[in-house]
Amino acid sequence: MATFLYRLGRFSFRRRWLVAALWAGLLVLAGVGAATLKGPTANDFSMPGTESQQAMDLLKERMPQANADGATARVVFRAPGGEKITAPASKAAVDGVVARLRTAPKVASVADPFQTRAVSPDGRTAYAQVAYKVSPIDVTGADRDALKAAAEQGRAAGLTVEYGGSATQGIPEQSATEIIGVAVAALVLVITFGSLIAAGLPLLNALLGVGIAMATITAATGLIEMSSTTSTLALMLGLAVAIDYSLFIVSRYRAELREGRAPEEAAGRAVGTAGSAVVFAGLTVVIALAGLMVVNIPILTEMGLAAAFAVVVAVLIALSLLPALLGMAGRRVLGGRIPGLRGGPAEGRAPLGERWARFVVRRPLPVLLLAVAAMGAVAYPATDLRLGLPGDEVAAPDTTQRKAYDLIAEGFGPGVNGPLMVVVESGSGGGVQEPAQRFAGELQRMRDVAVVTPPAPNPAGNTALLTVVPKSGPSDKATEDLVAAIRDRGGDLRETTGARAMVTGSTAMNIDISAKLSDALVPYLLVVVGLAFLLLTLVFRSLLVPLKATAGFLLTVAATFGAVVAVFQWGWLAEVFGVPETGPIMSLLPILLIGVVFGLAMDYQVFLVTGMREAYVHGAAPREAVVAGFRHGARVVTAAAVIMIAVFAGFVASDETMIMMIGFALAAGVAFDAFVVRMTIVPAVMALLGRSAWWLPRWLDRLLPDVDVEGEKLRHALPGAAEDEPVPAAART
Repeated sequence: MATFLYRLGRFSFRRRWLVAALWAGLLVLAGVGAATLKGPTANDFSMPGTESQQAMDLLKERMPQANADGATARVVFRAPGGEKITAPASKAAVDGVVARLRTAPKVASVADPFQTRAVSPDGRTAYAQVAYKVSPIDVTGADRDALKAAAEQGRAAGLTVEYGGSATQGIPEQSATEIIGVAVAALVLVITFGSLIAAGLPLLNALLGVGIAMATITAATGLIEMSSTTSTLALMLGLAVAIDYSLFIVSRYRAELREGRAPEEAAGRAVGTAGSAVVFAGLTVVIALAGLMVVNIPILTEMGLAAAFAVVVAVLIALSLLPALLGMAGRRVLGGRIPGLRGGPAEGRAPLGERWARFVVRRPLPVLLLAVAAMGAVAYPATDLRLGLPGDEVAAPDTTQRKAYDLIAEGFGPGVNGPLMVVVESGSGGGVQEPAQRFAGELQRMRDVAVVTPPAPNPAGNTALLTVVPKSGPSDKATEDLVAAIRDRGGDLRETTGARAMVTGSTAMNIDISAKLSDALVPYLLVVVGLAFLLLTLVFRSLLVPLKATAGFLLTVAATFGAVVAVFQWGWLAEVFGVPETGPIMSLLPILLIGVVFGLAMDYQVFLVTGMREAYVHGAAPREAVVAGFRHGARVVTAAAVIMIAVFAGFVASDETMIMMIGFALAAGVAFDAFVVRMTIVPAVMALLGRSAWWLPRWLDRLLPDVDVEGEKLRHALPGAAEDEPVPAAART
């Protein structure tokens, strides 16, 4: 592989304008595709195989008039202080809003609160339920504007009017705050290289790669339905890994030039050596992301494949376009230095990474124990991890969705915000009315049930729909227990009458999604850990190094979960990070985090430990090999980690809780893994293991193919290899 990449690097360097033109053409082609094929994205979740999804599918088939998966909105009215909503003036204002809502675009029906008795016991609050003819994905901005205009009419009459529901949830958009991460990345590159030219190449490379990936994903929305958050994850990872991979290759190119090699030869060697590590690192990220398919959750599959595609583009563009850009820059990547920035340690002074490594290897056991204890303390909140799909209850307090939720909870009880839909299907040959009425009576006697509506059968008389209003809120543990209890009662109903009862609705679907993701978490973790062990055994030709690496990865995941729970669930430092409201952790996050952090952790493992292995293979003592790996790789790995943290942290300022949580989790995961695990625990463990760290049974050594990530075979095959000093695979500055 190293030889092929060497040739690719030299070809791209020589044919730089051709290669650049080809990539520019791809960018234009992807942009045209995005402009012409772009389609809508979805905010809703589906979960094949769950009871709630089966019930929803049954309703679509037998009771299409119920429009069970259609968009809904709930408009809440509050009378002025000391007045009743039933007062003539207030009632007239409500009637006016209801009448206007009925003429709004795509509205199927509006339930008059005075006819449906949706008036609070104290008479001050009422709500109108709005059903749309279309699903949430098809509600446009103009439709939401019509809803807002109707609410403004009620406010003008002196009422407090707020609204929430699936119809009010717009598609998340990229915000300007995410540019902050790119700006910080640019600053880190400038400090690392001390040169604007050298710093600009990774940024240019990344922007072109992300542009192609994002445009292609946007074009794909016109062909397949995608989640609104799919492109966000691809943007996060595409930016981060594209900058990092380019950083490693540019650093190696500069090192080769300093050794006196011609620019074309330097580019070939940089791509052949550092590029080999880039290919392996990118492969681990892609496999981890594509592996999300095994969870069998559509939204996770979409997010994983889209992000994996962005990583593939980042790898390809780093291996081909970057050497072309290096050909345009030539030796100028060593020039253009900024006054006051050296781009490396002072003459005669050991790099900071080397000094840190010497400190760790002199005191490996205390450093190891302290680092593990600190990570364990951070991980402790993860023992209280609660999963869910946050809704209006965790929206920012100043949003109309949150205000509507609070008004409903105050006036009617929290359960009205998350009613359950119970579908009763008759047994073979029997009617549904009798078993449905019997089941409704049983549900009404349950402890956490506030209201059960009478059964509404379909014209065929084989399916009935009940609405159950819990006493607890949609994301409360009591509601989850109630859903489980109703399903247990449904099993009893089937045994006695042959009729089947299923629970669905947005609240039940969220509970089912969370349960399925929780069940899939451990199997997916085992797959990822097993994959990590096999790949690292292949690369490092050792058993203990992969074992240490996977153990460190598990420690990173635990600490990251702990930090997320502490901030987003417990509320620690919530104001600092701008978290509007605490609540359950997004169900998708744990599996998503495991896949992404695994890939990124292996990046740092490869780029840092390959330098150690090469020094050891060339005769260095085990502890000195650790120091050698840090001497050449710590600076670049540190810069790469800071860049990733900056890019991910830029998404923490998003208005969308889901995007904010993903950005925080990925930034924390990279920080823990790069600075605590890879740069503290890894050298400490390597120093304690000594020569045994590189032990591999001879029979296994013969079986494993030699992937030569360090590019050692390439250096021996090149002219003048005998005179060359070995250069660690971790890129040097």
